[in-house]
Amino acid sequence: MHWYIGVLKKYVTFGGRARRMEYWMFVLISWLVSLVLTFGDTLAFGYEFGNPETMSPLSGIYSLLVLLPSIAVAVRRLHDTNRSGWWFLLIFVPILGWLVLFIFLVLAGTRGPNRFGLDPLNPDDTGDDVWPDVA
Repeated sequence: MHWYIGVLKKYVTFGGRARRMEYWMFVLISWLVSLVLTFGDTLAFGYEFGNPETMSPLSGIYSLLVLLPSIAVAVRRLHDTNRSGWWFLLIFVPILGWLVLFIFLVLAGTRGPNRFGLDPLNPDDTGDDVWPDVA
């Protein structure tokens, strides 16, 4: 649960890096919360999946509340793979863009520091040993 709360605490923090575990645990918990809220919508408001005449206010409000944190953690996840957050715009390219973005989000992060910050798996590694002093 701390992965989920941690992402919400960084509500609109687009800088830095996010581990795979942080991203995917947030996605899993968000999906489960949405599923429970959709079930609540069904009980409380008669929501029927696929029926545009019914409404799902609980899950709709929740989706709006986690929209920015979801984008922010995805951008930080892309940063961990040493890619710009602008790659997230692939979400607007049907099928092929979604597939490429999914692959980027699944890939392992860059070991050691990269242009977006320190390695979230080993923040003590500053990369100083990569270029030893020759002088």
